[in-house]
This record gives sequence, C-alpha cells and structure tokens, in this order.
Amino acid sequence: MHFEENEIYHIYNRGNQKQPIFHSRDNYLYFLKKVKKYIVPRCILLNWTLMPNHFHFLVKASNVSVKQVTNSKIPSQFLTEGIRQLLSSYTKGINNEFGLKGNLFQQKTKAKCTSLETKINNGNVILDYSTIAFHYIHQNPWKAGLVSRIEDWEFSSFRDYCGFRKGNLCNMKVGFEELNIDRETIYDDSYNTIDPDDLKIIF
Repeated sequence: MHFEENEIYHIYNRGNQKQPIFHSRDNYLYFLKKVKKYIVPRCILLNWTLMPNHFHFLVKASNVSVKQVTNSKIPSQFLTEGIRQLLSSYTKGINNEFGLKGNLFQQKTKAKCTSLETKINNGNVILDYSTIAFHYIHQNPWKAGLVSRIEDWEFSSFRDYCGFRKGNLCNMKVGFEELNIDRETIYDDSYNTIDPDDLKIIF
C-alpha cells in the first residue's frame, strides 16, 4: 500500500479463506478499540463498516499517514504500519480467545484511491467515486441481507452520520465537506441504488 497526502482511499480486507473475523459483539467492539488506537491517529477516517468476515474504511490520507516509519526493516508509511498493527494485534487477541494459530486476515489489505477516479466535465463533477464508496460502505450489511434497514446494523458509521448515535471515530465534518454530502438528505441518499459498473471502480 502507498498513500498520498490529501487523497481518499477505500481500504478493505477479509478473513483468510473468507472465514469469519467477528464471532460476537465483543469481537466487533474489541476491533473498534484497535481502530481508535492504530487508525484514527494516522489518517482522517471518513466512514467504516464491519461485516462478519470483512471490513471497509474510507479514509483521507493526512501528512501523518504518509510519514515514513523509521524503526522498521521494511520501508513503510505510518498509515500502512497502523493497518498492520491493527490486524496483527486483533488476530493475536482472537487467536488467544479461541485457541487458534495462523493468519486471520488475507495477506494483502487493499487500498484503492477513489478521489483520483472522480469524473469532471466542464468543471462539474459527474461521478465522485469517493461518495459512491461512502454510500457503498454503509449499504454493505443491508445489501447482504443482514438487516432490513441500514440503520439497524450497529457496526458502521451510518448511525453517526444520520444523528442516531454520537460516535467519535469518524471526522464527520471533513466527511460532509469532502464528499459533498447533504446533511438534510443523507438518509434518503444512502438508500439510492448504485450502478454496478461504478462499484468496479472503487475496488
């Protein structure tokens, strides 16, 4: 993974061989504590969703994100190292809990720059793939049939953006500004159908 300052990235990974990575509510909460420790200080977290066997983050890379880790044998940026620490420490905790060994996650976490994919015509934004990624991430549990409404899924930032909960992981001020999300229509906009061809761009 390589990050450029001020660009927006869709970051995601799943369980090794698609195995579950969360087995209980406590597992989800434990992972979020790790996110707060290892991810939030190293970037601007715009939104997130945790699913039973994978996760999604939308982040804006900051000047901290792109700093080089100086005490590492392998050249790495601060955000890349934070993701590694997140997955490593969570895996260790889950393996200890269930008496397991080995990798919990797939080897390579993906980070797709969505802000570079924005299409502009005559100065007007036609398709903003960062905004598409934002809504896709929130729609994930609903589309997967885990809940009948997006807001019924506890483990995403959707409730925070719609004012149903006061979460503090995301920088929603930057989210609203960067993604041109309307505070008045975000709930209805979140249920809009996303063109399958547009989804190919964010992965």
